[in-house]
Amino acid sequence: MHRYKTWNGPAPTTAAQVAVTTGTSIKTMLQVATPSTRQLQLISWGFSLTAPPATTSTGIVELLDINTAATVTAHVAAGVQPLTPGQPASLVTLGASATGYTSSNENTPGNSRVHDVVEVPGLTAGGGGLAPYSFQWMPDERPIIDVSRFLRVRVTFAAAVSMITWICWDE
Repeated sequence: MHRYKTWNGPAPTTAAQVAVTTGTSIKTMLQVATPSTRQLQLISWGFSLTAPPATTSTGIVELLDINTAATVTAHVAAGVQPLTPGQPASLVTLGASATGYTSSNENTPGNSRVHDVVEVPGLTAGGGGLAPYSFQWMPDERPIIDVSRFLRVRVTFAAAVSMITWICWDE
């Protein structure tokens, strides 16, 4: 087994990881496409927001396993990082309809499985600040993402905020 992690933006080089706007309608912030030859086992995932939503409505952040791809900004191999030096590159599929971030088109999801959902309270709905969210599955509970599927961190916010999100998995 090899462990990998990716974020919703290019791998940082001379600048820090950049937070990306959620917008005000449903949007995939990060997508990982499993190859046709290998399943993934989820280890952990999480996100942070630059500020809570400044409205009375809440936001929803979902981790979904879906059979259709959103159109995303394609990740490059350097954006999917092995967590142990010397590991081979991940086998996830790269491309605008595969592994990437910041969707420009959600496409119609069909068959889906929900792995986690987080409700984020708006600032005037009682939210005063949100600590970064991070979830790690127990070894016997780790979801398996089947071949040729799309793992998505998808958000729905009434007022745009900026987010950094990540997913960690084993291949």
